[in-house]
Amino acid sequence: MKIELNDTVLRSKAVIVSDPLEKGIFKAMVGLMHTKKGVGLAAPQIGIPLRFFVTDVPGDKPRMFINPEIIAKTENKTVFEEGCLSLPGINKDVKRPEGIIIKAFDIKNREFTLECRGLLARCTQHEYDHLDGILFIDKAGNND
Repeated sequence: MKIELNDTVLRSKAVIVSDPLEKGIFKAMVGLMHTKKGVGLAAPQIGIPLRFFVTDVPGDKPRMFINPEIIAKTENKTVFEEGCLSLPGINKDVKRPEGIIIKAFDIKNREFTLECRGLLARCTQHEYDHLDGILFIDKAGNND
């Protein structure tokens, strides 16, 4: 991964995926994420300006979210230290909703809705932010 903080792809809004993704992209992204010891990876982080990301948090399975939309958030929020594969060595406290409901498509182009809590909710929100050009450092310290 050579995408750095000043790369425009990290700060740009990703575009909707309009054509089916190759199934190999899922395995490649999950493999890279595991190699880098992460729990999530968004397409813009690897230079692809499209709206999709993968997650693999402990206690869950690897997941692909294509054209995701967060459709609900809990009112309760928690602060937790986050890091990012695009900003190695930087960790900051970020306040986020404890739970969300997200709607997306999987790698087989099947629509699904998923209720996320705990680390999966946090990871999903973090990766979703990447699709809008938002980094966790933009939200750090805004813990009111």
